[in-house]
Amino acid sequence: MTESPLRVLVVDDDRGAQLLHGRYVDESPGFVLVARVGTGRAAIEYAAHHDVDLVLLDMRLPDISGIEVLNRLRTHGLAHIDVLVISSSQDQVTVRQALAGRVAGYLVKPFTQERLLGRLAAYRADRTDRIVERERERPLVQGEIDHLFAPARTDGEDPRRASASPHELPRGIAEVTLRRVLSELDPLVPRTAVEIAARSEISRATARRYLDHLVDVGRIDLAHRYGRRGRPEVLYRLAPDVSDE
Repeated sequence: MTESPLRVLVVDDDRGAQLLHGRYVDESPGFVLVARVGTGRAAIEYAAHHDVDLVLLDMRLPDISGIEVLNRLRTHGLAHIDVLVISSSQDQVTVRQALAGRVAGYLVKPFTQERLLGRLAAYRADRTDRIVERERERPLVQGEIDHLFAPARTDGEDPRRASASPHELPRGIAEVTLRRVLSELDPLVPRTAVEIAARSEISRATARRYLDHLVDVGRIDLAHRYGRRGRPEVLYRLAPDVSDE
C-alpha cells in the first residue's frame, strides 16, 4: 500500500523564502505542502486546527521567536508534530535550544534544493523507523513469553554471534533498517557513522543507534582514527566472520 504524503507547514516571514521552500517541498517525493505562514502565532494556530506532520520553521519571526513556537508545540498537545529548523541563525544558544526541543534537523540558510531534499528523505526514513518501532510494541503471545523465560544456552555458542529473529531484536531496532545498515558495511573498508547514515539514507542519530547495537552483538568491529586536532573519529567495519551473511 502506498504511504500517504507527509504534510508540511512552511513558516518564514520572508514571502520569497516561503514560496521557494514551499516549491521545494512539493517537488520532494513523499511530501506535500499544506500551508505557508509568516508568523509564529499563525504557525501555532494552523498546527492546532489542521493535520500537520512536519514544520519547516524559521527562527527569526516578527512576533515570537522560532524557539518559542517550538516550545508551544511541545507543550500545547502538538508534540507529535516534527520540526525541521530552516534558519540563518548559527549562534550556539539558538542551536542548542533547538536541539533541546528535539528538532528533526537544523538546516542553515541559504541552502540548495538538493540539500533540503536530502534532509527530507533522511527524515522520512527515520520517521518510518519510529513507526516500525512503535508497531513492535504489541502484546506478546504466549510462545514469545515462553521464549523470554527460556534458560540460557549451555552449548558454548556465543549469543552475540547468533542471528536474531525479528522478535528477538531489542526495542528501537527494526529488522528492515538493520539489514540496510549491514548492507552498507564492509569487512575491509571501515566507514564512519556519517558515511553509513548517508549510504543508508537514514539520520545520523538512527545510524549510531543501529551501529551501537551491532557492536554490542558482535556483528561489527570499531576502531578510532586520530587526526591532528579534535576528538578521534570512530570507524566501523563488518566483523570478518559475518561478512558473507
